[in-house]
Amino acid sequence: QVQLVESGGGLVQPGGSLRLSCVASGSRFSFDAMAWYRQAPGKQRELVASITSAGSTNYADSVKGRFTISRDNAKNTVYLQMNGLKPEDTAVYYCNWRPPINYWGQGTQVVVSS
Repeated sequence: QVQLVESGGGLVQPGGSLRLSCVASGSRFSFDAMAWYRQAPGKQRELVASITSAGSTNYADSVKGRFTISRDNAKNTVYLQMNGLKPEDTAVYYCNWRPPINYWGQGTQVVVSS
């Protein structure tokens, strides 16, 4: 049974940092590309960052140089380190496979505000 559990969100001031975690079920985790997505109020869900099974990463231009995606295959976990947060990073953050499957976890809310 597929399960994605995101955590680590919260309220942070502009310029601050957060580290998101996502535990994914499935024995194939180490073979699959994973990604973080986000959905801001009134906007469509967008891809933020992705990581292949070999550890190659890609980032949306809006977060390049500020966010870092990583994974721990032994823990079936993917992380998103977010530094230099901006108000426009406010969104619900989700992890999923890349490309995503038709299942989404509950996400974790990130609010960047002074």
